[in-house]
Amino acid sequence: MKIIDFHTHVYPDRLADKATRATCDFYGLDTDQTGSVETLLQKGQAAGIDRFVLLPVAVHPKGVRHVNEFIVEQVREHPEFCGFGTVHPDMEDMAKEIDYIRSSGLLGVKLHPDMQEINTDDERLFPLYECLRVLGMPLFVHCGDEHRDFSHPRRLRRVLDRFPGLTVIAAHLGGWSKWEEALACLQDTDCYLDISSCMMFMPPERVVAYVRAFGAHRVLFGTDFPIWDPVTEVRSLMALPLTDDEKEQVFYRNAGRIIGGDI
Repeated sequence: MKIIDFHTHVYPDRLADKATRATCDFYGLDTDQTGSVETLLQKGQAAGIDRFVLLPVAVHPKGVRHVNEFIVEQVREHPEFCGFGTVHPDMEDMAKEIDYIRSSGLLGVKLHPDMQEINTDDERLFPLYECLRVLGMPLFVHCGDEHRDFSHPRRLRRVLDRFPGLTVIAAHLGGWSKWEEALACLQDTDCYLDISSCMMFMPPERVVAYVRAFGAHRVLFGTDFPIWDPVTEVRSLMALPLTDDEKEQVFYRNAGRIIGGDI
């Protein structure tokens, strides 16, 4: 079975350890991994993963282009990679950056409202959403937080209602630590959802219930590397009492519709 990891993070070698620790500290988590390209490829090979989607985040406006250039470089150097670009709500020329992201062959735009401290449904982001809808580029957005309200799933629901036709991938089954709210807000929409950072926080039968409530045709496999070990994540999904067809959808078929081309 092919496997596409639709939720990974990598950093330049000189920053990989610091960036990994900062992310873990942000969520009160811990990991013994470092978010380097080499480590992702090694761990991914051990897990049997064929493709990886890189998801960058720029926490400051001035860092946007540097972050995007790094992702473009990695995608060009490693055929296993494809990736999203990032923007920041306070940057001067977001439209220009979207053009760079598109012309560089990246898939779409990743937002992390909690780290970027902006509500998902903030009107400052509406031009971004409209631009992506017109261009047919997907939006990948972090959803859910125990202590912050920036990315609550109800905010994404407002965006989906306002921008029909926008392709959206909602991370963490639509609401990390807010899974019941996510189901209530997003079940009857057409957004995709990834399963990253979910399986270790709930029993297998609950994971299966969420996958089937949303529909396996909407769920994407993701590890959230480097926080979680790809080998463990693949084994956890393989062990779920889902049908072979459901697992194929989650592991690669749904991702293939977004990535396109030969997967």
